[in-house]
Formats: sequence, C-alpha cells, structure tokens
Amino acid sequence: MSARTVLFIAEPQSVTGIFPTLQKAGLQAGLADNLTGALGFIKKSSPCLVFCRPELQGFDAKSFLTQAQSVEGFPPVVIFSASGSAEQATEYLELGARDYWIEPLVWEKIKLVLPEPEPEPEPEPAPTVSPKSAAAAPSTPSKFQIIGRHNAVLRVLALARQVAGSKATVLISGESGTGKEMFARYLHHNSTRTDKPFVAINCAALPEHLLESELFGHEKGAFTGAINRKLGKFELADGGTILLDEITEMDLGLQAKLLRVLQESEFDRVGGVETVNIDVRVLATTNRDIETTVKEGKFRQDLFYRLNVIPLALPSLKERGDDVILLAEYFTNKFTATYGLDRLAFAEDAKKWLMSYDWPGNVRELQNLMERAVLLAGQGPIQTKHFLMGDEQWTPDDLSSIDADQQAVSETAPPSTPDEALSVMPIHEMEKRLILKSLEETTGNRTRAAELLGISVRTLRNKLNEYKKQGVEV
Repeated sequence: MSARTVLFIAEPQSVTGIFPTLQKAGLQAGLADNLTGALGFIKKSSPCLVFCRPELQGFDAKSFLTQAQSVEGFPPVVIFSASGSAEQATEYLELGARDYWIEPLVWEKIKLVLPEPEPEPEPEPAPTVSPKSAAAAPSTPSKFQIIGRHNAVLRVLALARQVAGSKATVLISGESGTGKEMFARYLHHNSTRTDKPFVAINCAALPEHLLESELFGHEKGAFTGAINRKLGKFELADGGTILLDEITEMDLGLQAKLLRVLQESEFDRVGGVETVNIDVRVLATTNRDIETTVKEGKFRQDLFYRLNVIPLALPSLKERGDDVILLAEYFTNKFTATYGLDRLAFAEDAKKWLMSYDWPGNVRELQNLMERAVLLAGQGPIQTKHFLMGDEQWTPDDLSSIDADQQAVSETAPPSTPDEALSVMPIHEMEKRLILKSLEETTGNRTRAAELLGISVRTLRNKLNEYKKQGVEV
C-alpha cells in the first residue's frame, strides 16, 4: 500500500515542525498556501486528511469548506488556529469541518483523527463473503466521538476542544445519562496527556474513610486491614487525568483535602508522613445544581470555584431536537454490528414516537432502548411496538412471529432455577430480586451493579439500606 498523504493549508513555519514525525509514521505531508494550490493538490494526490489554518493570509477557510461540501469524496478537514472562540468553532463545524483545534499540532492528536487506511483491492472477490456479512460491518466511528449536530451540543463540543489541551479543571454538569463521562474521556483523548492514564472514581460509591484511601492511598498499618501500602487514584493518574464522578456526593471533610490537591498538586497518603507531589489534570461531574448545593452548605464554595474554571453544561436529550434520530440510528448500527444482523431502518411511526418522547433517562435510556428494539425487530423495520413501552402494542400475530429457534429453546430448556422463571409478583418484590441478583453477578461491586440496573449508586445504596431494615442480608 502506498504511503498516505496529509495536506496542510498554512504558513510553512507553522506546520513543518511536525513533518518528520509524520514521515516516521509512514505518512507523506503536502503543503499549500492558497486556495488554487490546495484544490489542485487534493485533486492530484487525494490526501486522507486536510489541516487548514484560517489565519493564512489571502485564504478564506469558510469558502474552502463550502466548496468542499459540494465535492463527493472530499477528505475530512480539521481547522487549527492560534486562538479562537466557541462561536468560531461552532461556525466552522456547521460548515462541515471534522474538528477544530487550538495550536500546537501534536502527533498524539493527529493520529486520533486519521482515517483508517483503505485495504488493497483483492485480485478476485472472496467467495466466502456473503451480502449479509458485508452489510453487517458498518464503519466504526472513533470510540470517543461525540454524536450530535444540534447547536447546544456543538457549542459544548467547541468549548471542550478549545480547552482540551490545557490543564484547567473542568466541571461537567448535566442530567443523568447525558454523557458526562464520555465528554470527560473526550477531553483526555484530545489532550497532550492522551498516552497517559485516565482514572475515574465514583465519589458516591464509597463512604468517606474508604473514599479517602481510594483517592490518596494509604500506608501499611494506617488502619485495621491496611496490611500493605496502597497507591491512590491520584498517584495512579500521575501525568494523566482523573475524573471525580458525582463530586457533590463527597463529604465536606474530604472536600478540604481535595482543595489542597488542586491548589498545591500534593497530598499525604492516609497514615503517611511524606508529601506526594503529582501532575494530574482534574475533571469532575455532577448531576445536581451545584450552586444550590453550595448555598445549602453541602459543598465548599472555594472548592466549587476551583473546580468550575471551565464549566461544561450538557443539554438533556429532549433539548437536542433531531439529534434523537441521529443517535437512534447510530446506536442501531452499533447493535446490529454487535449482534451480526443486517442494518435496520425506522418506520415513520417509530421516528415520530422517538421525537415525541421526553427521554427522562437521556442518551443512556435511548441506547438501552435501541438495543432492545434491534433484538426485537428481526428483519425490520423498527416500529413503535419494538420499544416495548406497553403490552397493548403487541398482538398475538406479533408474538407468533418470534424466531422459531428462540421458541424451541424456551420450550425445551425450562428455567434451571426458580429465580429465572417469570411469575406474577408485586413490582417492589421484582425490583428487590433484580437488585440482589445484580449484586450477586458483580460479586458485590455496587458501582457495577448500579450500571447494570441503570440507576445511580446512591439509589442502590438507599434501596439496600431499606432491605436491611426489612431483615434482608445484603
């Protein structure tokens, strides 16, 4: 396969420093300093990626993007700038730019947006590949790509790109299920720390004394059961990024210790006498109104100011308009590929329902619903009844069309235990069984159990406390 080419539309002094790194990676670099030269190079050399610097004198980057949109097969364009704003980034993205970066250009970021190389053509078609197999392998987007075209998302995404390369703390707020952790990982993987650790910890999952040990580590003998020194999450994240999920659930006493870490970049292990110095970028998330929490005295004001250097407020799914359909199609393609199925279309009634639903669980709820719909739709198209929002949507004809093999399995393989049998019981009893079963399957890991159930760790903890009062051993 011949070497792939990357085109830079910029002043030579702003980009040539990266050329040796590209060559080591097996890439060729092209350079153009005007519109005619850029379009001619693209037509002749077919680069896989274009980097465009809008400050280039005599070059109109917006006009270039507009022309690019009318050319089939035009390579993706990344805008990079010495300075910029969220408004500028949004404008370029709406014109079709693949991304918007703040200088400098670094290989760690470039390699994340390079398209996968096209495979060499086979001399003859492989006879073992069926049309169904080919259709079941859609292109896979980047793991940390944010899906959305609505302005509310583009504004947040533009700001995230602008600050990704800095060390500034970022406070990501939004309702449960809006994708706060995904944005945190996006920030890390678009920073210069992308090859360093990304460590996440849920502040609601552990009581104060255990959370302190998890964050800062402990020395041998610091407390009963501390038989060895343990490194905390901050030390494990040294050089990289730490995500403090559900930060508003942290105890006030521990908040004071966290403030010292943010201000001084140092801490003491539990039971330790030596100060540990670290270089960690801190991101935090919350689904609460944190300013109200501060006024109520449940969260330190000075810590809030220290965390809120860059605020990212994520919109709820119901505020994102047509993004609902865009995300539904994305998740549908993802799950059809996962389960080896043909791609599925949406019936008009399903699209109307998706757009009219309130989505209290946001993107997470949509993702779970699309997995269910893919499994129930069979050959498609996906209809409203496949969302299973009510038994009245299913008729005897629908039920009789379930795959015959699945019927045979259900007829010949009775439940191995009573817990696996479906029986009529009160909702609260079924809920309790599901919660206890999830803890059993995760060997007591409450965070993982809560993820499986689609609830917060705090909700799970409250339920378990309720069961303890009923005499249930948990």
